Amino acid sequence: MYDLIFYLELGLLHVLDWNAIDHMLFLCALTIVYNFKDFKTVFWVVTFFTFGHTFSLILSAFDLFKPSSQLIEFLIPTTIIVTSLYNILETKKSKNNLFEYGFSIFFGLIHGFGFGNYFEMLTDSLDAKITPLIGFALGVELSQLVVVLVILIINTILNKLNLISRTIYIKIVSIIIILLSLNLIYQMI
Repeated sequence: MYDLIFYLELGLLHVLDWNAIDHMLFLCALTIVYNFKDFKTVFWVVTFFTFGHTFSLILSAFDLFKPSSQLIEFLIPTTIIVTSLYNILETKKSKNNLFEYGFSIFFGLIHGFGFGNYFEMLTDSLDAKITPLIGFALGVELSQLVVVLVILIINTILNKLNLISRTIYIKIVSIIIILLSLNLIYQMI
């Protein structure tokens, strides 16, 4: 039980760590276009991201597949930029949930590989890796849902106050996210 709680806390902190701003940026880019009426869709988009994230951890933890860490470190901010560009170009939210779920799984795979090597080191000496994987995945999912709730609250408040049009708000936030993500890429060079 201690292992489950330890890895659940690790999953929570993995997302809520301000030093790992890429996760926050991605969640913001992913959910900035939604409101509370879309909560079911947002929940599944985030959950499918967690599925992809967890699957790449499984591949890493069991030493089945390990892409180059430099490639992954480049692809993580790239996925954030692509998501933000999609927000800018797709002004009205399409109801193509299958596309968005697939998008989330694929990007979750990429983001999970970014943590895969560290997770493998943590679990390398363990006989059973399933409990840590479940605990970590639950922690990631719970913390992502907390971040999403905060974003949805901000979206709702701004929408109710009617200070800025929803479309302009989405575009401005997406541009800021792109600039911050480009900075992440620049720091790698």
